[in-house]
Amino acid sequence: MATVITPLSSAGQSGAATPPSLAGAVDKNMFLRLLVAQLRHQDPMKPTDGMQFVSELAQFQQLEQAVNSGQDLAAIRADLDLLAASLSKS
Repeated sequence: MATVITPLSSAGQSGAATPPSLAGAVDKNMFLRLLVAQLRHQDPMKPTDGMQFVSELAQFQQLEQAVNSGQDLAAIRADLDLLAASLSKS
């Protein structure tokens, strides 16, 4: 079964990479764009080494987990701030 990978945004269709808004900032979407570009432009006669591909997928999973952990911690902090505010008013 063939899987079709489509670009995440139409910004990169001109062939030039769009620089991130902050110098040196790497986010999930940028990582995915790089991975998709790598897959799209690889030579079919010399595919990417399987171990390298698995390593990149593992890096993406780690990035995803880090982002999710950060969001969870931000939600916990917001809840604690609300709790502290309600306790200080009592």
